[in-house]
Amino acid sequence: MAPDKSRRERPAKPALTRDGIVAAAVGILREEGLRKVTMRRLAQELDTGAASLYVYVRNTAELHAAILDELLGTIPTPSPDGSWRDRLERLLTAYTTMLLEYPGLALSALVARPSGENYLALCENLLTLLVEGDVSPEQRAWGIDILLQYATATAAEHADEDSPEDWDALARALRDADEATHPQIAAHAADLLTGRPAQRMSWGLQVLITGIADTAVPPERNRT
Repeated sequence: MAPDKSRRERPAKPALTRDGIVAAAVGILREEGLRKVTMRRLAQELDTGAASLYVYVRNTAELHAAILDELLGTIPTPSPDGSWRDRLERLLTAYTTMLLEYPGLALSALVARPSGENYLALCENLLTLLVEGDVSPEQRAWGIDILLQYATATAAEHADEDSPEDWDALARALRDADEATHPQIAAHAADLLTGRPAQRMSWGLQVLITGIADTAVPPERNRT
């Protein structure tokens, strides 16, 4: 029997880097879903110990934020056609569409705190469009947070549409609401259930954009 190769003769493992760790995590996300993106699974993928990963990523929350930032780089730049409102809506819709490709990530993004270059680029693009719309500096600064929250929540809301039972139960509850005890729900049941998700999101974004442009922020604001 041939002797085992010594460690010196084995191919050297690539050095760990934060970029390499995030790239491996994105690969697992695409193949197996976010639930499988654990430090243990990632260490297995990279042929290392889980403890080694914490040198580059403090915890799972930071890893998820880094994954989100990486995928933000896949969002296409909106075409220059249309008004600033149209382009702002298209950019946020593209962001939501990206999240919908990875349902687990959509839910995680509600609490993730990305801070990488792709997140900064997204914020820069949003602010630039609001500048073009002549929205005041304070309102545009606060406004992008609301817009991203809405777009993220929309993706998270539809993340579990593979199991529509809950949606069906809600629709039945609204349709069957007793007019004596819930007169407003009974009167509006049909409208509460109308509209495609894309239509509702478009309307919601336009409501927010109008509100951001027309609503002043408090005069006294604490700076973080």
